[in-house]
Amino acid sequence: MPTKKEADNLTKKATLLDPAGMNRALTRIAHEIIERNEGIDEVILVGIKTRGAYLAKRLALKINAIEKKEIRAGELDISLYRDDLSAKTANGEALVKQVDITDDVTNQKIVLVDDVLYTGRTVRAAMDAVMDIGRPSQIQLAVLVDRGHRELPIRADFVGKNIPTASNERIVVSMTEVDDEDQVGIYE
Repeated sequence: MPTKKEADNLTKKATLLDPAGMNRALTRIAHEIIERNEGIDEVILVGIKTRGAYLAKRLALKINAIEKKEIRAGELDISLYRDDLSAKTANGEALVKQVDITDDVTNQKIVLVDDVLYTGRTVRAAMDAVMDIGRPSQIQLAVLVDRGHRELPIRADFVGKNIPTASNERIVVSMTEVDDEDQVGIYE
């Protein structure tokens, strides 16, 4: 997925989510996570860096406000796609650069959080990383945008917005934490 800076070289077709739309989508996802898991006692949010980690933090704030207690959270830093790696493991898989999950994941419900679900390779790498540190009872996936074009049999449990795209189109998620604005745009 291109960054906001890389998107400057692309043509913007439309804004798909403005700041209010992003906020509504995250609020809905927060409620769905609580409802599906019957609370948050066994739930750990794990954001996939970079934007997924910021989305997980925003979800944690919303869930904390709704439940009136802290949800456990962590983050993973993995390379985005196997084909884009400058450093790979011996078997060519995505390299996990950093795991910042302080809680034991064993027998817990892990909710991976990412900005855009595309081929599924990032999520697969994140699932592998989580399984390397423990055996969760369940792994769920929350994404702000599902754009289709899956290469692996992976689907999101919680989706902010489904946006069918052509393969030549790009979805760019901008967040104030790294891009100085909140929006989701489609580019080509």
